[in-house]
Amino acid sequence: MLTARQAEGPWSAPNLLIAGRGLIDPCPFWDDDGQAYLVHAYARSRAGIKDRLRLRPMAPDASRLLGEGAIVFSDPARHPTLEGPKLYKRNGWYYILAPAGGVPRGWQVALRARKIFGPYEDRIVLAQGRTPINGPHQGALVDTPRGEWWFLHFQDAALYGRVVHLNPVVWTDDWPLVGEAAPDGGREPVLRHAKPALPVSAVATPQTSDEMDTADGRLGPQWQWHANHGRDWADLRARPGWMRLRALPLPEQGLGAAPHLLLQKLPARAFTVETLVEVGDGATGDAAVAAGLVVAGESTAALLVERLAAGGDAPVRRRVALRVDGHDAFTAPVGAGVVRLRVTLADGGACRFSFVPAGGEPRIIDSVFPARAGRWVGAQVGLIASGTGGGYADFDYLRFSPPPK
Repeated sequence: MLTARQAEGPWSAPNLLIAGRGLIDPCPFWDDDGQAYLVHAYARSRAGIKDRLRLRPMAPDASRLLGEGAIVFSDPARHPTLEGPKLYKRNGWYYILAPAGGVPRGWQVALRARKIFGPYEDRIVLAQGRTPINGPHQGALVDTPRGEWWFLHFQDAALYGRVVHLNPVVWTDDWPLVGEAAPDGGREPVLRHAKPALPVSAVATPQTSDEMDTADGRLGPQWQWHANHGRDWADLRARPGWMRLRALPLPEQGLGAAPHLLLQKLPARAFTVETLVEVGDGATGDAAVAAGLVVAGESTAALLVERLAAGGDAPVRRRVALRVDGHDAFTAPVGAGVVRLRVTLADGGACRFSFVPAGGEPRIIDSVFPARAGRWVGAQVGLIASGTGGGYADFDYLRFSPPPK
């Protein structure tokens, strides 16, 4: 638990409420009388169980827990996975909304009780039904100033990640029923519906393309490092209008485990993305550097411009290489200068790479790479610079566009 007087911070140091393996998805709740509680689930990968929710009493300032509490719901035969609880109170009823059944094919459960520790009765308030929206769950209830209720949840769209949906909610017999009625008597997502009655705002499109010309020298919000990063890994001021990436060593596990992958989520079901890269020298002048485009996930492919290590009187050599899960799928020599790299991702994830060397002709690589989702996330696309001799690579831009017809 962390605290702050304002959302911008400064935030306090983390305060550990309870230590334990596989304690996940905590949700705090303050009752009408000021008493506080924490409800959470368990992760099978670490706790060995995945089908129960525990409610614990908590100090009103959320500084500590006040006991073990109790398991308030578990029905593994009907809801074999139960996680992500959210605790509410309405009209004298306590509600716990929790996703059940697992990420790809699960459903949303609502639990309710007159007393906070139960006993709770359950009802499935949203499932896939006849729709293409698989696993519509793991979200939260929200209400508007006009009294409308909505449910915000995700859909696991495989390599496209977790896509967010908004479904209307109607309260019937004090149950929050989500979406619309299904033929089997349950509820299923709406495919088209009026928006919430809120002030009109402009349609916002997340940033994707980047011309590397930021005035403040900071990365745009669309970028994500693959793991904990160093502040000097990317430099937007060393060469104005370009982004310089340090060439860092790859881990033993290979490219797919490199923390210095600079990535973005897939912005559409099909697209083309292009960059212009120039590989710089290593600190010793003869070090190997490789830099280019990456499609990352459970499998990883990279189209790289490589400056091969020179030894003795041997000249520096450069080549383009398509590397899939650490193995060369294609190589071709190129000269010095900038190289344009491109990958087109078709609907479903088939990736086709191409490149244009300085002063050369476009070349499409025959190999087709099937993009795959990462662990708990979709596939990602972005940039990489790797090496062991202190080198770097400069990128002029990263541009997304519709795929060719």
